[in-house]
This record gives sequence, structure tokens and C-alpha cells, in this order.
Amino acid sequence: MCGIVAANAERNIIPILIDGLRRLEYRGYDSAGLACLEPGGDLFDHAEVGKVADLHTALDADLTSHLGIAHTRWATHGAPTRANAHPHLSNQRVAVVHNGIIENFENLKRELAAEGYEFKSETDTEVIAHLIDRELERATRPMEAIQRACKRLDGAYAIAVLLRDCPDRLFGARQGSPLVVGVGVGEHFLASDAAALVPVTQQMMFLNDGDLVELGRDQVRVVDAELEPVERPIRISTLPADSVDKGSFRHFMEKEIHEQPDAIATTLNAHLEGTRICPTLDRELLSKVQAIHIIACGTSYHAGLVARYWIESLARVPVSVEIASEYRYRQPAIPDDTLLIAISQSGETADTLAALSSAGEFGYLDTLGICNVPESALTRQCGHILMTRAGLEIGVASTKAFTTQLTVLLLLAAALAEAKHRDPALIRQVLEDLGQAPQQAREVLAIGDRVREVAEEIAEKPHALFLGRGPEYPIAMEGALKLKEISYIHAEAYAAGELKHGPLALVDDTLPVIVPASSNRLLTKLISNLQEVRARGGKLYVFADRGVTIEPHPSVELIQVPAPHSNVSPIIQVLPLQFLAYHVGVLKGTDVDQPRNLAKSVTVE
Repeated sequence: MCGIVAANAERNIIPILIDGLRRLEYRGYDSAGLACLEPGGDLFDHAEVGKVADLHTALDADLTSHLGIAHTRWATHGAPTRANAHPHLSNQRVAVVHNGIIENFENLKRELAAEGYEFKSETDTEVIAHLIDRELERATRPMEAIQRACKRLDGAYAIAVLLRDCPDRLFGARQGSPLVVGVGVGEHFLASDAAALVPVTQQMMFLNDGDLVELGRDQVRVVDAELEPVERPIRISTLPADSVDKGSFRHFMEKEIHEQPDAIATTLNAHLEGTRICPTLDRELLSKVQAIHIIACGTSYHAGLVARYWIESLARVPVSVEIASEYRYRQPAIPDDTLLIAISQSGETADTLAALSSAGEFGYLDTLGICNVPESALTRQCGHILMTRAGLEIGVASTKAFTTQLTVLLLLAAALAEAKHRDPALIRQVLEDLGQAPQQAREVLAIGDRVREVAEEIAEKPHALFLGRGPEYPIAMEGALKLKEISYIHAEAYAAGELKHGPLALVDDTLPVIVPASSNRLLTKLISNLQEVRARGGKLYVFADRGVTIEPHPSVELIQVPAPHSNVSPIIQVLPLQFLAYHVGVLKGTDVDQPRNLAKSVTVE
């Protein structure tokens, strides 16, 4: 959600901080600020409501510093105002930027106010700055002061700390929110996301929960929550320095929709070795699996719902799919030999990680993570990992991360079917269908102009209804979510068979009804549902594959999806729905890459 960048270097770090913040804009934010040590040793800070460009414009062009912290804030405690923007200072000697939520901040605020500390904001972050300032009077070393302050915090945090009286060092700490160290030569960096640092270093050190870090220019020192030294391996980032470049596209979302054929192909190549499917997965483990629980949020949850159809039909293993934010507060009954699968694009989704952390007490057979970020908390927490290969996804509304999740999940279903000795012919057909998916995706993306025509009709509507049956039902859910996210049009999805149980009351000649239709065994049922809509004056927009034939009618708009029905139909069917949401958003003039009130990674509850 929020973004952190910090630097300690021999060169001027102001351009590094500003560029790093720009690279984190995709995470969503409403204000930006920085603090640094000026050449004379004073602590300088400035923040602006609005974009990073507004902050950059407001800064003195001659501002230079070798030590600084910066932040983009997505409002939680307190409105988006300059007073609430980070950094937060205490006694002009401590500056802090923070991602996360401090759950006990009100009690801490009362305690600190009673001791004479003056609060200038409504945020939970300001208590961190005052706590550190207070502990500096009691501790013998700065790291000890920060550790003592962190021990008082309940909740999630990643912090970068600048101390006026430590002009050669930068400090950080994390608990439940990501923080990465960038390792350079004569310079070191902190960030909430490796994407912020790739122009200055490819060497990354990922901190664990409870870690504190001290960055000099020539040394990085990491300690645990008890101040005991620990080693964290240095990883080489695979992100290209131009990973946040839109290229010739108008928006990142448009670019990422077009990147999907290659992303699907790359993901397939990563998990197929000849005829071996997901070779990194333990076949003995798969053979033991008698049930599967999938936990995820948002778009990843929809991927899990599609996977349920695939896994149950191919491997004959029962699957339940749960929203992680609900699951984490339940006491689920877990059948013997149940595999827990956690799906997250970022690997830092707070609710998914919290649900995953309780897996041990529930007695799962094992845990499997499906993720797009190699060094995320999810990948470290799961017993087994299947990586998607979407590359960095900048647009808040997930596109290529979703289709690569589906690709991995279909491969997993095939691997599980193989371990359970199911019909080899079915498994071969799945692999053949997956092999054709990248080219089919390219052909579907070529109908973008046709989808834009539909978008022009929908853009002025206040509501939309999506319908689907079988595995196309969660695709309808994903289509509705995309339209909501990008265009701010209220959209809902229903299983088409549920029409007569309530949603049919909404249908009239002002309501667009959008339907992904595949020529599967449920097609005749779906067409009957569509006739119910047509009979009540609803306007139908049917995205139909090659095998679907629908009787022409003035109230039915048929958009041909140039692909046959196959196991990969859900992957292909979602592409025009992504395009539809994108074009409607552009027509309505919304910020399609950074929709209002939303963030890319939901790293707090």
C-alpha cells in the first residue's frame, strides 16, 4: 500500500528518493513526503498532498543530502492532509516513515501526551517517532532505542528512521509489512518494494519479521528482535530497471493486458520439463492429498474458485475456497490429509499471511504458495511454492498476475491428477490446451477494437450485471470486479442459474448484462438463462467462443472470442472482460492504473 524509500550514500540522494517514490506510485497513495539531513546537520522535512511530482516541484532545486527517507502515504488513520503525511518528526531529531497499522496507538498516544509530547497529526505513525525519541534518553545505543520502541507496538509495521544525531547511519525495522535492503558499494538503501531500488542496485536483502537493520555507507548490520546479530542472504533481483516503463502504451494496465500471452508462455516453460508437470512438486505429497483448502483475497480468490472446478474434475479431490479475511477468524474443520494453498500476487497480502500462519495449529498435511514475488513473505512461509512468471505488475487492477495464476493452477490440477493416476488422456489434453493458450490469447487481444465499441455503450450506465455458469462464473465475478475497480460502475456477478432467485428483479432496458459464454455442457442452460433476461428487456453482451451459436436479436450483442472451448477457456474468456473494464475506465476518464481508494498490495488488515 504505502511506499518507503531511504538512502545513505556518498552522492546526493534526493533524486534517488524521488525516483524511488515514482516507482512505487503503482501501490496507491494520496500524499508524499521526505526528510533528510542537510549539509549543516539540521533535519529537513517536507510533504505534499497529491502526487510525487507535486512534492518534487515544491522542493528547492538545490536541495542536497547524503542521508534521507521518503514515503508515499495511503490514508488509514486521518484524512489525506499535509499534517498527516509522512515523515513524522519528534523534537526535530527523529524522523520516521511507516507502512502498516499500529493497533494500540491511541493508548500510546495518551501515554506520550501525558509526558509532554505534542501531537500534530491524527496518524498512528507519529507515536513511533515520539516513542523512539523518548527511548533515546533511556537507551545506550540508537538501535536499542528503536528496539524498545518497537516492542511497544501492536500491529504491522515497516519503518525507516532518520536520527539527526547519527549523521552517518540509517535505521529500519519490520513486523508484518515488507522491507528490503538494497546493497551497494559505498551506499545502502531501504525500500518497501525492490522495484524502487533496481536503478541503483540489483543486490537485495529481504528482512524477516522482527528484524532491525542499521545501514552505514560501508556496512549493513541486521539484528533480531533481541538485538542478536543475524545473517540475511543477498539475492540478485531479476527486475529490469525499466520495469516501470509504460513503453508505447497509454497505461500500465493496457500494457499488462497485452503482456499476457508472453507471461502465460513464460509460466508454462517454468513448470514444464518435457512431459514432467510441476517437477519441483513432491509427487509423494500429492499422492497423499485427500482434500484441498484454498485461501486468497480479491482477484486471487477468483483464481481459486476456477481452480476448484479444474481440480475436482481432473483429480477428483474435493476443494473448498475461502476469502482469507473471513477464514482467519473461523475455526475450520479440517479433513485428514488436507493441503492448504495460499494464493497472492504480491505474497504480502496481510489477511492471507495471517490465515496461513494458523495452518500449523489446524493440522494441515502441508502448505503450498502460489505467488509472483520470489522473496515475499508468502514464499518464505509456505512449505512448497509454485511461482507465477508475470513479471512486475504495476496496474492496481490485476491482469497478467491473474492469468498466470490460472495457468499455474491448471498445471497443479494436472500434476495432482497424474499423482492420483487419473486418465492419462485427460492430462495430455490439458497440456495440449495449455500449449495453445499463448497464441489463443494473442488472437483474443486482437479484438480490442470490437470490445471498445461495447465499452462505449456501457460507459454511461450506472450499473452492470455479469452472469456465468460453471468455471465461467468466477470469470464473471472477475469481470465485475474489474469494471468496479476501473470505471467505478457498480457491477455484480451471479451464477446464471440464480437469476430467478433475486437478480432478475434488477433487469430492465437500462441494465447491461455481460456474459462470458463457452461451448461447454452447460451452454444450453446458460442460453435459457439469457432468454429470461431478453424477455424482460435486458440488453445482453455475450462474449462467446467459436462453438457458441445464439439466435440473433436486437437486444443481444454477440462478441466473438476467436478461440475454441477447451480446458483453458477461463484463461481466454477473461481477456476481453479486462479489455472492457479498461476501455470503459478510459472513456469515463478515471485513473485506470491507480483507481481511487485502492492500493496494489493490501499489506494491512
